[in-house]
Amino acid sequence: MKHQSYSREHAQFLKKRKRNLVLVWGFRVGLLALLLGAWELVTAVGWADPFILSSPSRICKTIASLYRDGTLFYHIGVTLGETVLGFVIAVAIGCGVALALWWSDTLRRVLEPYIVVLNALPKIALGPLIIIWFGTGSRAIVFMTVLVGVIVAILHMLNAFIATDENKILLLRSMGATKPQILRKLVIPSSLASFISMLKVAVGMAWIGSIMGEYIVSKAGLGYLIVYGGQVFRLDLVMSATCVLCLLAAGMYFLVVLLEKLLVKNAKN
Repeated sequence: MKHQSYSREHAQFLKKRKRNLVLVWGFRVGLLALLLGAWELVTAVGWADPFILSSPSRICKTIASLYRDGTLFYHIGVTLGETVLGFVIAVAIGCGVALALWWSDTLRRVLEPYIVVLNALPKIALGPLIIIWFGTGSRAIVFMTVLVGVIVAILHMLNAFIATDENKILLLRSMGATKPQILRKLVIPSSLASFISMLKVAVGMAWIGSIMGEYIVSKAGLGYLIVYGGQVFRLDLVMSATCVLCLLAAGMYFLVVLLEKLLVKNAKN
């Protein structure tokens, strides 16, 4: 086992950093507990109508009921599968298109205005067309997820590729490097931080797209539960599905954060 020795100042710095991390997490958990406790209190004493606002205890009972019915993980699986698939496709297409636009200045000048317009287009307006094109199944929801996330991925990565230091590019060219070598040795490594940033944004966009798609057309999923709960005035169901959705989105975000740490660690090695 490799032994690592630190100076006294470095050891104090690491100890202070660890203590600060514990303090931050303590405040995070404490703030969440405070908010949930206040929420439960105002509904328990009658300051707010629990039928309208629900409460943490009612949400827990609703989630437990869904679990006992065997429908909780079914709906989670449907939405999670659609979201992850749409996220992966959007990121792959976004990075591929961004590379093509970086590679060809002419292609970028031709397509960039259209990409900007598509980014500003309210995707929900295409809902009827998506239903006609893909039907009322999961394909329509996945397509909506891709549509919401792909333009953001393209713009993020294209800006990252274009922002590569021109002086370094000129230096590599002066040494006889080809464009694929410049891309592989300089452009892609220098865009790592932007790639992680794009993934963090794309996670949120993927969940927005999948829930938006389930609002338009779905027979299962968390979005379906939210819509159904609103239609029959089961607001506990609406809040429960929303809370589960928040937990899933947070979990997917932290997976991206973990990927970021692994990539940074490998880059240092």
